[in-house]
Amino acid sequence: MSVQIQSLTRHAPNASRKMLDDVSLSIEDGAFVALVGPSGAGKTTLLRTIAGLDGPYEGTVLVDGRTLAGRPMRERRIGFVFQNYALFRHMTVARNIAFGLDVLPRRERPDRGAIAGRVAELLELIQLPMLGDAYPDQLSGGQRQRVALARALATKPGLLLLDEPFGALDPIVRRQIRRWLRGLHDQLGLTTVLVTHDHDEALEVADRLVVMQNGRIVQEAPAEMLDTAPATPFVMEFLGEALEFSGRIVDGWFLPDDSNVLSFHVGGGVDDGLVTALLRPYETRLVAGEGRGRAIPLAGGSGGLRRLKVELGTREVEILLVTDQVGLFGRDHVALDIGRARLFRDDRALQHISLRPPEPGHGKQRHNGTVTDSV
Repeated sequence: MSVQIQSLTRHAPNASRKMLDDVSLSIEDGAFVALVGPSGAGKTTLLRTIAGLDGPYEGTVLVDGRTLAGRPMRERRIGFVFQNYALFRHMTVARNIAFGLDVLPRRERPDRGAIAGRVAELLELIQLPMLGDAYPDQLSGGQRQRVALARALATKPGLLLLDEPFGALDPIVRRQIRRWLRGLHDQLGLTTVLVTHDHDEALEVADRLVVMQNGRIVQEAPAEMLDTAPATPFVMEFLGEALEFSGRIVDGWFLPDDSNVLSFHVGGGVDDGLVTALLRPYETRLVAGEGRGRAIPLAGGSGGLRRLKVELGTREVEILLVTDQVGLFGRDHVALDIGRARLFRDDRALQHISLRPPEPGHGKQRHNGTVTDSV
């Protein structure tokens, strides 16, 4: 099932602010999309509006080309998994799963044998075939999550909506469940929309991320593109730890304000003026003998990376360096190479920036306005 949203606006009950502000979004049939952003960004409000659970609103919401207005819930073919699972504690697992089928109008309701067969099929699908007679309080958090998903799938929806479904699970179970969920999505050919504030979670399971801030969509893109080409500093910082450096563009060069940070060439097509550079701690390089900075190894690190504190004179930053390179640098007289930074002006990305510094052998780098031999 596809979802098309055009100019969607929803006001808070007291009308003092907009919960959703002119949101437009297209989700193709079979996609797995994650709505991400901080608390209060509008993620759950958008999800509930897609489901037809909240209103009124301005704009258009179409599911498979049709509006949900006036359509009974049973005809919408939408499965919704709430953050707290919302399982019925007085019902067995099997009865919880069967609930959506049991409440169908008589003319649409399968007979008891068909419902029992569907429940057994779903118990196998969620890998809990022996727990049909158990009650929710007897299950682990991961098992309850699977039961909530099975209940949402019982009526064979084409669209599955998930509101922070992994929030109450421990990290190991979270990883197991989200991998299982992604496999289930592919197996059943669903269209899935996941709300989460955990960008790692979204990156692992979703094909496309929709980043929200203050009720608006600030960027939507395939997961692998968001980090390499963030549209705003907020997107860059939301997706992970980022270092920020102020400076200016002059004649195609980024000249940092900090004298212990190397300038780098950004190419043509960029107007001179003030800019902000952001990059990940592991994208930096230390250059010996090029500055008066001071590098101090710190405890911690993972994945073959070691954390260092670099004193730049006016400030300190922490970077990540390949472990076997840490010993190559003395404590003093280092500069920071930030040639892979993304540049922003007026909170928008500059689109004509090369994310790579000049190749070795090009002969020159520009350091605070002075051209020097590159290291």
